[in-house]
Amino acid sequence: MSKNAHPSLARRKIIHYAGASLIFSVVPLAAAATRQTSVMAVRIWPAADYTRVTLEYDSLIKYTHFTVENPDRLVVDIEGVEFNSVLDSLARKVATDDPYIKLLRAGRFKPGVVRLVMELKAKVAPQVFELAPAGSYGHRLVLDVYPLTPVDPMMALLEGRQDAVQPYKFESELAEKKPNESARQIEKAPEVHTSKKSAQPVVDRLITVTLDPGHGGEDPGAIGKGGSYEKNVTLAVAKRLKARIDAEPNMRAVLTRDSDFFVPLQMRVQKARRVQSDLFLSIHADAWIKPDARGSSVFVLSERGATSTQARLLAQRENEADLVGGVNLASKDLFLAKTLLDLSQTATINDSLKLGKYLLGELGGVNTLHKNHVEQASFAVLKAPDIPSALIETAFISNPEEERRLNDDAYQDKLADAIVRGVRQYFIKHPPGPKSNRLSALS
Repeated sequence: MSKNAHPSLARRKIIHYAGASLIFSVVPLAAAATRQTSVMAVRIWPAADYTRVTLEYDSLIKYTHFTVENPDRLVVDIEGVEFNSVLDSLARKVATDDPYIKLLRAGRFKPGVVRLVMELKAKVAPQVFELAPAGSYGHRLVLDVYPLTPVDPMMALLEGRQDAVQPYKFESELAEKKPNESARQIEKAPEVHTSKKSAQPVVDRLITVTLDPGHGGEDPGAIGKGGSYEKNVTLAVAKRLKARIDAEPNMRAVLTRDSDFFVPLQMRVQKARRVQSDLFLSIHADAWIKPDARGSSVFVLSERGATSTQARLLAQRENEADLVGGVNLASKDLFLAKTLLDLSQTATINDSLKLGKYLLGELGGVNTLHKNHVEQASFAVLKAPDIPSALIETAFISNPEEERRLNDDAYQDKLADAIVRGVRQYFIKHPPGPKSNRLSALS
């Protein structure tokens, strides 16, 4: 062998080993490039307003969606998602009485693509959007299925009588209630007997009170040490409160939600304005980093900043509910924004402060008061420009003792009774004017 052969052989060996090294170094990169996103959870929230399907996953995804007719379907293709047992369970998660979804299934459409097919019970107006990680949630893909022709919140029409609002169906019901007639109760509302004090109508026209159980659906609200969810407590209290208000002569109550689903903050305000509500009460359960914090509180809107650090932090936390519950930011609500710009809220805030004092006075007979005065902060859910509004913190769910009380039927009854007494006192001292005047002021 010539002397010149050895360098050639050496070069070949170097190239061989270098090539092997290159192959082994590329393999993990290729594996990383083909790594598929894992769907960690699927949740379905059916309601009369809309049905929400949420897919939670561990990293960003790419998706496309389109609708198909005959039969009506919503199709969503998701790239780079691993088809796993969570997606396979989709079909079993749809309730038979879901108002919009008939069937929902997922499967491998082509390499690297999972297809979701939602068979619908009627034509819908779907919204498909992503949510960034918030609270305890990771990335989420949301499929909201709305009715094709929802009720226009601007169309608050009146019947022949000026004191009766044309009924609008949202949640599971909104029954028209004539004076001295109780509206239909939802689910298993507790039996209520009208006391002698409330045997006579407070005013001579129908009063509508909108009750807003805080949080719901994707947004659990505060969670107690014992595992209680604020969203469940607020709904239970609101239902008891509704039963008592409906038992009052010339009063009716409507709920912004009557089951476990999320309602965006602005939509809660819209629902109150849709039925020309005379009052808006948002029901909550407070939480704090220290478990010994206790007591009930009442908050109203402020245009000049919060009255305390706690009020500011509470408003900030409550206003972030849309981030956790999930709002499609591409869907704009120009109506509410225009209303807030055009109308001064000074008179409404003054009325809200009066309402808050009556509520606080009655709650003080049921529970310790966290603060003995009505506090103010910039709560988004209290921004109806023409409806006196208050946010009631029933107790601290972060306090183990108060958490137990919040889950107690007797305590919930006492809370509901106290709030009704506060509402009744407010209307006796400050009877509402004709609804027609309010309508003309907004036109």
